[in-house]
Amino acid sequence: MALDVRAAAAAVIGDVLGGLSLNQALPARLDRVGERDRSLLQQLCYGTLRHGPKLQALLAQLLEKPLRDKDRDIQGLLMCGLYQLDSTRVPDHAAVDATVGATRALKKHWARGMTNAILRRYLREREQLLQGLDAAAAASHPAWLYRKIIAQWPSQSAAILEANNLQPPMTLRVNSARASLASCLARLRESGIDASAGALSPCAVQLSRPVDVWEIPGFTGGQLSVQDEAAQMAATLLAARAGDRVLDACAAPGGKTCHILELQPGLAELVAMDIDAARLRRVSENLSRLELTATLLAGDAAAPPAQLTAASFDRILVDAPCSASGVIRRHPDVKLLRRDSDIAQLAALQLRILNGLWPLLKPGGTLLYATCSIFDEENSQVVQHFLTDRDDADLQSADVNWGEPVTSGRQLLPTANGPDGLFYALLRKVG
Repeated sequence: MALDVRAAAAAVIGDVLGGLSLNQALPARLDRVGERDRSLLQQLCYGTLRHGPKLQALLAQLLEKPLRDKDRDIQGLLMCGLYQLDSTRVPDHAAVDATVGATRALKKHWARGMTNAILRRYLREREQLLQGLDAAAAASHPAWLYRKIIAQWPSQSAAILEANNLQPPMTLRVNSARASLASCLARLRESGIDASAGALSPCAVQLSRPVDVWEIPGFTGGQLSVQDEAAQMAATLLAARAGDRVLDACAAPGGKTCHILELQPGLAELVAMDIDAARLRRVSENLSRLELTATLLAGDAAAPPAQLTAASFDRILVDAPCSASGVIRRHPDVKLLRRDSDIAQLAALQLRILNGLWPLLKPGGTLLYATCSIFDEENSQVVQHFLTDRDDADLQSADVNWGEPVTSGRQLLPTANGPDGLFYALLRKVG
C-alpha cells in the first residue's frame, strides 16, 4: 500500500531535522509513495526545507513547548503544513485537512488535534506571527548564514538570499561531440519544450520549466545532460588538450568528468577519483549513457593512492568538498544541517587536498580549484594559503568576463534565473 504523501514528507523532513541529508532521507520514501505523488513529495520536501528556518521560527511561536526528539516527524509535518499555507497554491482547507489526516499514517493519533489547532491558528494570526520573526528567519535563513552572506556580499546579498529560496532553473549541457546547440534547441522546441541558449557556457540550454529527463529528446542518446551552467565552466577553464593525462580528483557524480571528455575526446587518459566508492557508480552510469571512457578510482584526494605517481598529470580538476553555500537552492537541507563552525574545518580539508594533489601535477601543468561556495574562507583564502606555502605555484588569470573578480579567482553568485554560485581559481606549476 502506498504511503500517504504528506506523511512521507513529514518523515523525510524529520530525518533531516535529526541530521540526515536530504539525499539520504528522500530516495527510500520516493519508492513508497504512489508514482503520481512523487513529484509532489519532492516539492513538499524541497520547498519546506528551503523555508525551514522561517517555518521553525513560526512553530516556536505556535507551540506551547518544543516537541520531543522522537516526534521529529510531527515537527516535519507541521512545517510541511505551514509551507503549504504560506507558499503554495493548495487551498487552505485542503492543506489543513490533508496535513491533519497524515497523523494517522504516521500513527501519531495524539497529534491530530494539535496539528489542526496550530494550522488554523496560523491562518487566523498569520500577519501577527510573521511580524514576530527576526530578519534572518523572515528571509528563511539561519542567523549565522544570513549574517555571513550580508557581511561578505553586502551589495548582492538581497539577490543571493532570494535565489536561495527559489526552485533553481533546469539547465542542460549539449554534448558538442554529438550535436550542436542549435540542433538541440530545435528538437526541444519541436517537442513542445520551451528552451533558450545559456548566457555563459556555449554548451548550455536553459528550460523555462523543469521536465522529466526521460522526456527530453536527446537525453537517452547522450546528446544532452543535466548540468548547471556555472558547473559547465569547469571543463572550459581546465582547457584539456589532446594527449593530456587528466585527473578529476573529486569526481562524483561525474558531470564535469563527462564534460571534459566531450570537449576533448583525444585525451591520453582521464582518471575519475572519488573518496566514496559507492558514488563512483553514478560516475560509471553517466559515462555509460554518454558512451565515454575513464579510469575510475576510489581514493582520498588529501592522501592520494600510491598508483597515482608524482608528476603524472597535465591537468587536475579539484571540485573540493565545501559548505555548498552557492547551491543552497539545490540542497536546501544545508540551511538546517550546516553550522558556522563547519567553514574553518572545510577550509582546512580543502588545503590538505590541494597539498595532497599538487605533487601529482607535471611541471608546467594546470590545476583548477573549484568549490560551490560563496565564502572567501573556502575560496580565495585557501588559494592564498596554498600559494604562500609553495614556491612552485602561480595563480593564473582566467581570460573571462563572467562572475565577480575576487582576490584569487572568479566567483559566480547564485541568481534567481541564472547559474549557481561557484568559485574557480587556476593554478600553474612552475617548472
